[in-house]
Amino acid sequence: MAVTLTELERENIRHLVYLAREEDLGGGDITSKLLPADLRATGRFVAREPMVLCGGVLLDTVAKEYNELIEMILWQEEGARLEAGDVIAEWTGPAWAVLAAERVALNFLQRLSGIATLTRKFVNAISGTTAAIYDTRKTTPGWRHLEKYAVRVGGGKNHRAGLYDAILVKDNHLHAMIAGGILEPLKEIAEPLKELRKEIHHNGFVEVEIDQLSQLPDALKLPVDIILLDNMMPDKLARAVQIRDEAGLKGKVQMEASGGITLQRVREVAATGVERISCGVITHSAPAADIALDIEIQKKVVGNRT
Repeated sequence: MAVTLTELERENIRHLVYLAREEDLGGGDITSKLLPADLRATGRFVAREPMVLCGGVLLDTVAKEYNELIEMILWQEEGARLEAGDVIAEWTGPAWAVLAAERVALNFLQRLSGIATLTRKFVNAISGTTAAIYDTRKTTPGWRHLEKYAVRVGGGKNHRAGLYDAILVKDNHLHAMIAGGILEPLKEIAEPLKELRKEIHHNGFVEVEIDQLSQLPDALKLPVDIILLDNMMPDKLARAVQIRDEAGLKGKVQMEASGGITLQRVREVAATGVERISCGVITHSAPAADIALDIEIQKKVVGNRT
């Protein structure tokens, strides 16, 4: 299924491309002044290793930020599985402009494709189970919308976007409540959570985190949609799912595993019956995909540096 950009993500692209251009170009590309202004070039974005493509949709935005004369052909769709040597896209235009925009374009492509590629590996690893891979808020500051888009391109799902669109009562919240005099928060926050639900987005959710099975009975009595099982071994995850099911809450309260999720153990986690597995690694530790821009000088063309 094709993944579409939200308007918020499109706005994020425009904003980040502008910032990236200003950061890199500054007052102008001094080195490219060595080139004749009328040289024309074609730059081909080429995969150097197997990957899942993400970011091709923003290449035209990058090109036009540098020079309106750059024309683009996009050869691959978002989410396409590429092999080494596959051509992703082509830019044709003034050589100096193509070279000036090269690094910024590659930075976006390599980062986003790296996230999509790693996410796809996690998704493939749990194929056939009832679980889904979710991202977290462990994202690059300012890049969250795009990185979460890349997770969707890789086949994963988005957790909450930020602190404003869902409720997630974490262990630190519980510790703070205890320090503030609420001695048994899991037994006392039911009514406050009902009121707070009114403040979240229409498709938001209420979630509470526990790290011990002894907390589960109280958590299951709360008006929550999801219970986050933090840093639990597979046997405890399976037991948590069983307790939820025996309470008649299967299909009403989802179970989410989180903490120390690696590619090597993710299938074992999925096999416990949890519906959700949240992985910070797919954004904060995804390696950049290896992509290059191969340049071919074609001919001279009339055009001014702008």
